[in-house]
Amino acid sequence: MTVEFPAVRIVDETMREGMQIEDARIPVARKVELLDALSGTGLRHLVVGSFVSPRWVPQMADVERLLERFTPVPGVEYTALVLNDKGAQRRSRFVPPLTVDERPRLTVHACDVFVRRNTNRSQAQEIAAWPGIVEAARARGARTAAVRLGAGFGSNWVGDIPFRYGMDLLARMIGAWTAAGITVDTVWLGDPMGWNTPLRTERFVTEILRRWPSVRTIHLHLHDQRGAAMVSAYAALRAMPPDTTLVIDAAVGGIGGCPYCGNGRVTGMIATEDLVDLLEESGIPTGVDRNRLIDTALLAAEILGRELHGRTPLAGPRPRGDRLYPMDLPFIETAEQASHFRCGPSAHAGAAAPWAEPIASSQRDLAERYGSLAAAADAADRDRAATPVSAEFRR
Repeated sequence: MTVEFPAVRIVDETMREGMQIEDARIPVARKVELLDALSGTGLRHLVVGSFVSPRWVPQMADVERLLERFTPVPGVEYTALVLNDKGAQRRSRFVPPLTVDERPRLTVHACDVFVRRNTNRSQAQEIAAWPGIVEAARARGARTAAVRLGAGFGSNWVGDIPFRYGMDLLARMIGAWTAAGITVDTVWLGDPMGWNTPLRTERFVTEILRRWPSVRTIHLHLHDQRGAAMVSAYAALRAMPPDTTLVIDAAVGGIGGCPYCGNGRVTGMIATEDLVDLLEESGIPTGVDRNRLIDTALLAAEILGRELHGRTPLAGPRPRGDRLYPMDLPFIETAEQASHFRCGPSAHAGAAAPWAEPIASSQRDLAERYGSLAAAADAADRDRAATPVSAEFRR
């Protein structure tokens, strides 16, 4: 059965969401090395950092030096986060290579505590800013807009957030745009505190698309404290029709976190390399070179000095064709030995190998001949279809 999916766009947040929670002493040269590696993977949307107060986010104090030294790649969209006019002025020096999303948007957080901790504003102040944003957009002749609901899944500070409360906040924002004659076509759902679940995510997506047919893009920014972000994103993918677009934020190695959410570096995000692997295996092309992306995730681990959360850098993509494992592969126990998929036999030198005789396999012969058993089965089906049906059988 053929499954039709929505279009998927990956936004890699390694250099912003990821690096903002890591050691502020990481040299700029290493950050440039990582950003340039990301640029060469085939990813098309990279968030390179944020223009925020170096006093409170010292990890982003060198964002200007990073942008002065990295090598932009044609076809890659580079963006950076700003939270106020001062940040926008700092960013303007780097446009291009940075691009600026001029789409008007309204934002609100369902948790009043988190927004105070994160941006030093209250939920009431966020809402009070809406009329000015809407009027400015209307004066510019904007025809479409976005809305952003932060912390709508739950809160480490106030607990469960009722689903209907999140939907009511969305309705208020969408209503403000509609009253100005501006159509909302994008809804952003943020979950800084990792309360997402597949059922809650599916419910949000399904209800948003049902209630507001003009919405054609859902943008998910899911953190992974409780290990549900990937499956929540996949639930959204399965819930959305093929004429829509799902945007998923991710970071290599699953790094990422907000210092204000209470979970630090264990917050995490969807690992970009695991997301790409899942999409490709689901028949959704990403244009990303999985092997280069794995190398980049391993580079990130080296730079950060610790093992990261992604799985494909440890076990590799599913082996096919000339990447099938040797049939006499010895016992593999450690992560270092498992790296044979990229390092070769030296990774498992000295490992126990009890096979007294060479292993042979007719299945392996077929896989090597056709590229995989699946390709062999397809070839056999074609051969059978091309064989005329005998007169004996027709009777």
